[in-house]
Amino acid sequence: MGGHAAWYLAAGVVTTGLQAVLFLAFRPEIGAQWANLAALAITTVGNTEFHRRVTFAKRSSRAGKRHLQDLVTFAFYAGYGSAVLAALDAVVAYPSARQQTAVLLAASFVGGVVRFAVLRWWVFARTRRTDAPQDHQR
Repeated sequence: MGGHAAWYLAAGVVTTGLQAVLFLAFRPEIGAQWANLAALAITTVGNTEFHRRVTFAKRSSRAGKRHLQDLVTFAFYAGYGSAVLAALDAVVAYPSARQQTAVLLAASFVGGVVRFAVLRWWVFARTRRTDAPQDHQR
């Protein structure tokens, strides 16, 4: 688990940093909510592919399961990020880019912990094999 966690953390730091940069770049033109969605759309697929090829490289998963995971991940972060931005808007009349980015980074950290668990124990879960024949006649 240590190797998986280290690679996951490294990829998460890079992806979250890229996501923050994209958010800040898109925000002035399309607003915070759309900027968050655009940054997520750009980074989610690449992040999941990295985890498939590097973090969990020795574990197999079906393509359909990975695509479903991409979709669920994007939907989770999109809804979660939108709710966090809406909550900030409810508390702060005119949140700054710094405040919005900070709450999105904090939300990303919490969501990342949940996503690691999903990747490790669902998407790239080890299949259990039984090498010995089972005795069903007891």
